[in-house]
Amino acid sequence: MSGRCTAPGPARTTHAFRTPGAGLSGSPTIFLSAGEPSGDLHGAPLVRALRERVPDARIVGLGGRRMAAEGMEVLVDVGDLAVMGFAEVVRRIPYFLRLERQIASRFHQDDISLFLPIDFPGLNLRLARRARRAGVPVLYFIAPQVWAWRAHRARGLARDAARVAVILPFEEEFLRRAGVNATFVGHPLLEHAADDEPRRSWCTRMGLDPDRPVLALFPGSRGQEIIRHGELFSEAARRVVGARPEVQPVVGFHPDVPASRYGSLPFPRVSGSDGLLAHATAALVKSGTSTLEAALAGVPFVVSYRVHPLSFAVARRVVNVPHVALANLVAGKRVVPELLQEDATPGALADAILPLLDPESEARREMLAGLAEIRARLGGPGAADRVAEMAIDLLGDGTS
Repeated sequence: MSGRCTAPGPARTTHAFRTPGAGLSGSPTIFLSAGEPSGDLHGAPLVRALRERVPDARIVGLGGRRMAAEGMEVLVDVGDLAVMGFAEVVRRIPYFLRLERQIASRFHQDDISLFLPIDFPGLNLRLARRARRAGVPVLYFIAPQVWAWRAHRARGLARDAARVAVILPFEEEFLRRAGVNATFVGHPLLEHAADDEPRRSWCTRMGLDPDRPVLALFPGSRGQEIIRHGELFSEAARRVVGARPEVQPVVGFHPDVPASRYGSLPFPRVSGSDGLLAHATAALVKSGTSTLEAALAGVPFVVSYRVHPLSFAVARRVVNVPHVALANLVAGKRVVPELLQEDATPGALADAILPLLDPESEARREMLAGLAEIRARLGGPGAADRVAEMAIDLLGDGTS
């Protein structure tokens, strides 16, 4: 994917850092590392919380437009980093190795007070080890999903991270058993205010009929996700409309991705941050954080995902969880249907979605109850503030 760096300053290159301005004399330097759009989304409130507590801090690192807008000096944009799947990652290994070496040199040469990685374990776990060896304390926010696969990573996390802030309620106990100093801080999605625009007003603004149901389609934000899910989601939506002509499919695109990339989906397109989930009747969602967003919005949905066949074959051997959707993992049971890989056919997806569009169906009522339970388990707002307080503890005298 091509980058879209929005931070002020000289033009970015995908193979070398920008040189940020000098930090204030005596002020701490905090290096944040977010490697994909979700990390940028969750990192922005954290940058704001750190700024409020340590106004003279110099905050630099890997991020996107949201973190830049809160005052972080973005060295490499998340658009250059986001990639998923074994086969897809292999092609980017040389790039990530160069990036790792560049950041590691800063741990040794720059006066960095704290390293704060956000998710993105493929790179961030290696950087955490590098930071610890350089004497830089590590606060890991959004821990790697070691409970799902590669459990041995927990040992490295216990060794390299002074503190770990986890966002799923079951993670704290799991990691503490492995010796990790983990604390559940609540889910960062709860930081974001719900859309309170009346549905009729929103539908009118979006060119939709407020008296007809809306089916939200979320195929993903990465290039390969859009390619693999675009035709599949489109055909499933067509079948839904064939059975219920009043349904209005609408594509939710990631605000960091040009809407034109979703051109293979022949439906109206709305920024995913512009209230689509708040006003949708049901949704078809690719696996990932979007499943928690839909759960928190109280929108009945179906989960689907396709990856490169090699990536899926590897995942089947190494992933050890009963569910793929984060919403189901938080619930501890199958609340929403999961249709993956060869099971993800247009017909199967349409059959699973149709009952959720019926306000009188038992399937919809049961799912709404399950989604309410998921929301209750995710804690309350304030994750960014809690992580910022943990950062202050680790900075110690360096904040004065």
